[in-house]
Amino acid sequence: MSPARPDAARTGPRTGQRPAPVRAAVRQGVSVALATGLYGISFGALSVVAGVGVLPTMALSLLLFSGGSQFALIGVVAAGGSPVAAVATAALLGARNTLYGAVVAPLLGARGLRRLAAAQVTIDESTAVAVAQTDRRAARAGFWTAGVGVFVLWNAFTLVGALAGDALGDPRAWGLDAAAAAAFLALVWPRLASRAAQGVAAAAVVVSAALVPVVPPGIPVLAAAAAAVLVGVLTGPRPASPAALAAHGPTTGGGTPGHAPDDATDESDESEARTP
Repeated sequence: MSPARPDAARTGPRTGQRPAPVRAAVRQGVSVALATGLYGISFGALSVVAGVGVLPTMALSLLLFSGGSQFALIGVVAAGGSPVAAVATAALLGARNTLYGAVVAPLLGARGLRRLAAAQVTIDESTAVAVAQTDRRAARAGFWTAGVGVFVLWNAFTLVGALAGDALGDPRAWGLDAAAAAAFLALVWPRLASRAAQGVAAAAVVVSAALVPVVPPGIPVLAAAAAAVLVGVLTGPRPASPAALAAHGPTTGGGTPGHAPDDATDESDESEARTP
């Protein structure tokens, strides 16, 4: 009887089977997409109730595709605000996606049409799933699964909510807002093991909780993110001294000492992890 192959534990019993981290990332992406997509019913219903027609509501989900910005826009419209104020509010909240792009772009390495597609689905959920992974292939798989999954389901359930309109009553009574929040908490919780991460999270919670009663919706999220970045900069690790770097030996192509950089695996990753 021949001995088991040494790489069997990593790749699974069948040739070509996805590694365990990639499978886990895909499962996370699917669960987040389901939870967030269902919340699209709420947006569709509230948008129609606010006086936005079915077709404009669908256009918002297809083209704007940013839940916070969409809810902010219809909130201004429902309150009787001007179109300029509605667009400005949505744009302010959408600015956070620019920061997300800076985070996920090095992980994805997308080019051409894939880069355009990645820009469209760079949202809270796809970014959260991607950065929660421990290797690059899993991050890519999680990003595309969550991003494309949310896009498809969000638009489908937006249509359901828009067509149902008043028949649904208050969409929050169905608990859909809690489902999306629970999905985020499940992603964030495992990353709060260290004291530093707990401190960053605590600062973000305090800032957002203090601002919720006094500022428009969405602004507390931006302020909490800014507070988290500030705490991370002030308490994060300091660059190693030249003497310490020399003691660890030379690095390879800008990677960690003794390890090849992530870019060295880009081509193999592209051929093996074609998602979505």
